[in-house]
Amino acid sequence: MSHRIAFLGLGNMGEAMAANLLKAGHSLTVYNRTASKAAGLQAQGATVAATPTEAVQNADFVFTMVTDDAALESLCTGPEGFLPAMKPGAVHASCSTVAPDTNRRLAEAHAQHGTFLVSTPVFGKPDVAAAGKLWLAAAGPASARQQLLPLLEAVGQGTYEFGDDPGAASTVKLCGNFMLGAAIEAMAEAFTLAQKSGLDRQQVYEFFTNTLFNIPIYKNYGKLVADRRYEPVGAAPAIIRKDLRLVLDESRTYVAPMPFANIIHDNLSISVAKGEQNDWAGFAERAAENAGL
Repeated sequence: MSHRIAFLGLGNMGEAMAANLLKAGHSLTVYNRTASKAAGLQAQGATVAATPTEAVQNADFVFTMVTDDAALESLCTGPEGFLPAMKPGAVHASCSTVAPDTNRRLAEAHAQHGTFLVSTPVFGKPDVAAAGKLWLAAAGPASARQQLLPLLEAVGQGTYEFGDDPGAASTVKLCGNFMLGAAIEAMAEAFTLAQKSGLDRQQVYEFFTNTLFNIPIYKNYGKLVADRRYEPVGAAPAIIRKDLRLVLDESRTYVAPMPFANIIHDNLSISVAKGEQNDWAGFAERAAENAGL
């Protein structure tokens, strides 16, 4: 069944997701602050809106994929936010990585307007998004989730539901990004120890990723760490540093100490301070640098 969809936020992830919704046969209207980023989708048949309000006014579903909490709140409920223009009963799929309370606040604003928010953060790099193979978490009102699930099949290989609390899926996303960071830090330290003891980093990587850690995360990020070459860029260090800050905020709120999260955040802070432009996994270089490599 074809639906009228608005997609706001056309970075590398958003553009790929929007393209897959278009390929699935939906009527798509897109908006991006830098309008030139919509040219590729326009060539594929999407309508380009001049404002967020224009983008959503006829949409059954609104997808957002923006950088941070401030951008999402401004886009949704700011002075030129789209929420007042959404038609009653429409569903907002909030795909950005934001604080759980941000999606909870926005969900309350939606409820007052007669619309719905379902938090639907995604896991995967831009190439995974382009292939329609993202993993998604979803949380929000049950009826809205059920309406949204068939659309998510166009962008991902599976969606896991986490109940009615719209902040729940955001917590899952933060936990996941922390676990990715912890895996990268573990490999960085292990491969550095191996190299300093005279072993070949590549050989150690190949052994572990074909035996004990034969899973995509260790294979894909492990390759970057083993090669010490952090390209192509899936996400910039500043973006994931923001995510780790949100992780630490949640850990303090719930009095759940996360010492490893502090280490990852600090290493990403060094990447940002040094102006590194490679993939966020490049914080693995801290282990090598500290060991004199």
